[in-house]
Amino acid sequence: MSAADLRARFYAELDPALAAHPDAVLVLAVIGAGYVSETITRRPDQVVDVGIREQAMVGVAGGLALAGRRPIVHTFAPFLVERAYEQVKLDLGHQDVGALLVSAGASYDMSSAGRTHQAPADVALMAALPGWTVHVPGHGDEVAELLHREAGGAGRVYVRLSGQRNARPQPVDGRVHLVREGAASAPLVLAVGPMLDVVLAATGDLPVRVAHTGTPHPLDAAGLRELVGPTPRLAVVEPYLAGTSAAAVAAALADRPSRVRHVGVPRDAELRRYGTPRDHAAAHGLDAAGVRQQVTELLERPT
Repeated sequence: MSAADLRARFYAELDPALAAHPDAVLVLAVIGAGYVSETITRRPDQVVDVGIREQAMVGVAGGLALAGRRPIVHTFAPFLVERAYEQVKLDLGHQDVGALLVSAGASYDMSSAGRTHQAPADVALMAALPGWTVHVPGHGDEVAELLHREAGGAGRVYVRLSGQRNARPQPVDGRVHLVREGAASAPLVLAVGPMLDVVLAATGDLPVRVAHTGTPHPLDAAGLRELVGPTPRLAVVEPYLAGTSAAAVAAALADRPSRVRHVGVPRDAELRRYGTPRDHAAAHGLDAAGVRQQVTELLERPT
């Protein structure tokens, strides 16, 4: 696993994070254990591997949180969010306790393993539960900062790790930041997490401004409103289910006449093929060519 990989950076930072926060406990369901074997040997009282029992993994995390510990729960996104959703809802949310959930695999990183290992709806599901913050980092430095900050926190936090990444780290302060300037009246393209480099490549010669956020939920409504202006034209490019941020964007712009295009994994069709993550990105219109086409369509629509 490359050192530049977001998941590899998470594993590399786990031991120092656990050392700095003695109340933190890593909870696994086998997946990932092989990458942190030294940490398991060094800190047996801070690592729990429940076996291939993802619902039990989240239940154990809830019990640890009720006992005053800080659980860091990790496995692939479909197993952590979709398979254990009831436990996330009840054992963490309904009990009003905190935990740090860290997933891997994203929407289709594990495309060769089939649909069981894909989770384009994970952020939408987490955003449907009250009290959660969702971070979608695009660089290893962002992963490290989030882990060290949230390992000592108390809130309910979901961090989505992806095989896709940006060349440079971006702020992880929860705000929307302007990355590429342009005319104040130019449409804004908001790239979420690791989609930034794709968006920059896709729109390099287009008359648009580009912004970025690594925290799509809760969305920085004030920052978005400031950037889009009084008559917004906006494209939101997300690396998961298209329209996941639609309600938050609509609420932020409710008092303004706006045109918004949501670019992401389509909701109306399921790709029943294996292939590579690059194949899936192209099929879903989430490569540079696909993003460019959809942003161009937004530009061509009358204001």
